[in-house]
Amino acid sequence: MSLFLVFLAIAAAGAVALVVSGRVSRRARTEAGQGWERGEVPALDGLSESDPRLPAVLLPEHPVASDIDRLRFSVAFRGYRMDQVDQVLDRLRRELAAKDELISEFRRERHWKNDDGTPLPPVS
Repeated sequence: MSLFLVFLAIAAAGAVALVVSGRVSRRARTEAGQGWERGEVPALDGLSESDPRLPAVLLPEHPVASDIDRLRFSVAFRGYRMDQVDQVLDRLRRELAAKDELISEFRRERHWKNDDGTPLPPVS
């Protein structure tokens, strides 16, 4: 008998919780049914698909420092789209390597010239 009373108390508590949360009310059931019948899907809680109308903002042809501030990646189910992030990182790596090469070339030219820009005489 006591086991039956415990089961009855748990069932009553569950029913009260459902009514309080609004999952069993008649109004909630009719609104949900009518929405599904009209083809409307209610807003989902949690993660959803990214908005395809908003394009990703990636790097331009010749990026500068201010372009990094404007970067925007599309959001996928588990975070940012990895292909876009990889593309941007590869592009940045190439641009930084090219700029490093240009800087070292300027330094080599500067090393072999006088302050007035004339070439240094050969050392014998």
